[in-house]
Amino acid sequence: MRTEPYLIVGLGELLWDLFPSGQQLGGAPANFAYHAALLGDQGIIASRVGQDALGHEALQRLERLGLDTSYVQRDATYPTGTVHVQVDEEGRPDFTIVENVAWDHMQWTPQWQELARQADAVCFGSLAQRSPQSRATIQQFLRATRPDALRIFDVNLRQSFYSAAVLSESLSLSRVAKLNSDELPRLMAVLGLGDDGLVEGARRLLHDFGLELVCITRGADGSILVTRERAVAHPGFKVKVADTVGSGDAFTAALAHYYLRHASLEEINEAANRLGAWVATQVGATPVIAPDELRRLLAEEKAPWRSDQGARA
Repeated sequence: MRTEPYLIVGLGELLWDLFPSGQQLGGAPANFAYHAALLGDQGIIASRVGQDALGHEALQRLERLGLDTSYVQRDATYPTGTVHVQVDEEGRPDFTIVENVAWDHMQWTPQWQELARQADAVCFGSLAQRSPQSRATIQQFLRATRPDALRIFDVNLRQSFYSAAVLSESLSLSRVAKLNSDELPRLMAVLGLGDDGLVEGARRLLHDFGLELVCITRGADGSILVTRERAVAHPGFKVKVADTVGSGDAFTAALAHYYLRHASLEEINEAANRLGAWVATQVGATPVIAPDELRRLLAEEKAPWRSDQGARA
């Protein structure tokens, strides 16, 4: 297995999650890039923030986390993105996403073209494609990557910010699709593909869009990784949940990290569920962990953060 870091890009929204208890920096691509860096790869965020106090604070926060901010564009017209978040008693978030913000206006630049050429992996979603400007930029970025680059479509259906065209084009530009068990039937319905269950639905996507892997996360019940030959399930881990914000992005980062290194489906499932479950025990999407503790978390048969009580993530 390769030990050198890969260049892994989170492409899309960078925003502040506004909780009743305070604000947390987030956005699925940004969270993904942070966790990719946590795992030892070179995590890069490609996004856009406003030239305002929240944008300045976002860049400072990323730099304190040790992330490169040189690919985060600055917008003089539109504000930094924000999301109002309410978390229920089981730690599940509900989002109200502010529209017409900086990341709706991402621009295709020579700098981003070079980043796309260098990228070993890029993760993107549907939300950042809600505006024509950013949708065109994201698709140009994906088309500019090398043929062997790992392109992961982390579907993330939010509010009404998706369409059949966005979903179909995104799947066609990807090698891997990741979505949860609630999103899969919704996606299949939007695309007019019917509902034959999780595994058969995943195999329909593999066939129709030329994908290599479909990952279905199942909340309390872990995940299923589906290829044309196999479907491998993991039951997940029982943990005491603080909040689940960012746990899916951590899962995706681990999936990318191990998939690039040609790990087995069983190994990918195990590591991704471990990291995602640990993030659910922490407050916020980008918790800090020491490298030695992270290695133990991913390696131990019974990790110390697991609990016999509480919810499963």
